[in-house]
Amino acid sequence: MIKKILITFIFVLSMSNNVYSNENCSDFKKFSINYMKCKASSAKNKAVSAGKTFIKDTKEFQNKEWSDEKKKDEWN
Repeated sequence: MIKKILITFIFVLSMSNNVYSNENCSDFKKFSINYMKCKASSAKNKAVSAGKTFIKDTKEFQNKEWSDEKKKDEWN
């Protein structure tokens, strides 16, 4: 059972070649350590970038909403 899962996982990885990366990892052989490191670092960079964007958008939304609430309180 574990072998089937492992083979399926490797198959999915080989089919989704450019899922995570905009970087050029094609200089390395597909199942080499350097290729996996390249893909992992590009996935990490995308995740960090998405997290920073999410945090920035959340802060902007909260500032906008809270400033609207402050204006309502000033009128009362």
